[in-house]
Amino acid sequence: MAKYKVVTQKPAGVTFDLADGQYKLERLALDAIDAEIIEIDASSEEEFINEAKDADAVIARGRRISREIIEGLENCKVISLGSVGADTVDVAAATDRGIPVTNVPDTFIEEVADHTIMMLLASFRRLNILDQMVRENRWSEGRPFISEFPRLWGQTIGFISFGHVAKAVSLRAKAFGLHMIAYDPYIEELGMTEYGVEPVSTLEEMLNRSDFVSMHAPSTQEVHHLMSEAEFQQMKPTALFINNGRGPTVDEKALIKALEQGWIAGAGLDVLEQEPPEPENPLLHMENVILTPHIASASKRMAPETRRRVGQEISLVLTGRWPKSCVNPAVLADSGLKRWQPYSMGRGPGSG
Repeated sequence: MAKYKVVTQKPAGVTFDLADGQYKLERLALDAIDAEIIEIDASSEEEFINEAKDADAVIARGRRISREIIEGLENCKVISLGSVGADTVDVAAATDRGIPVTNVPDTFIEEVADHTIMMLLASFRRLNILDQMVRENRWSEGRPFISEFPRLWGQTIGFISFGHVAKAVSLRAKAFGLHMIAYDPYIEELGMTEYGVEPVSTLEEMLNRSDFVSMHAPSTQEVHHLMSEAEFQQMKPTALFINNGRGPTVDEKALIKALEQGWIAGAGLDVLEQEPPEPENPLLHMENVILTPHIASASKRMAPETRRRVGQEISLVLTGRWPKSCVNPAVLADSGLKRWQPYSMGRGPGSG
């Protein structure tokens, strides 16, 4: 019998990141401490709790880890996520129980930043429309169409939230000659100006001035539907909205209305409120919208690295040490875990 029990919901099908089915990458760190990963094939919370109640750790994958589940865990020392966002775990409930929730906010920053710039350029140059013109033998229409738009150099990009990804985007945006502004009440001004980004005091000012609005806020209750009708009406009618962050930060009905009413010119979206969207979702049928299926973070490196990190974080906690990244760091002070990092714990879902 293994020293530690680590549980996770058995996936409904083979996923791209668990194709081997044996958790080989998680086990690189877990085998060394005699920890066993057990898949729970549960169809209900009650079934999951019954099998997981004596677990030392939970890998939050395949099932939302609700307050009910967390309160049913009798021995859990850590809940580990292989993602930046922590919306699939009731973090408040874990905090009430003193259980650290770990995530991986720094494993795919470059991928999301690249995707953001790709969306910006594709939307700005109306790539999908031009592509369709070629396919429909409307070659001669392309140059007159695109000549109606200004050049990219000198346009303004506004960041909503200025965490790790936004910072990486700013480095890329600077190379295209974009002026950069950001609204983030939780980041000190020096944290923006050192990237050549102008801090603005209000969301309204940022929206009024931006030719591109790039959403990077985390999915928390505080910023749920941060972008609604009032906010979209504050944007320029020529502006483009980019969201490679979290779907619930945007009121999707308001976004659809903004696009239909011409409050904004277009959107590039990797995330939606409901994923996958219903076939009748108007966003699927708008030529001024470019969509990708929540894959901004995906790369050949991403999945293996996040899986390794899940195992490492669990191993650190089970052997009495702070994790590298903790969504709810307030629990660490009284956890009895040993701090060993030479850097701050200023990383979590809000830093993405």
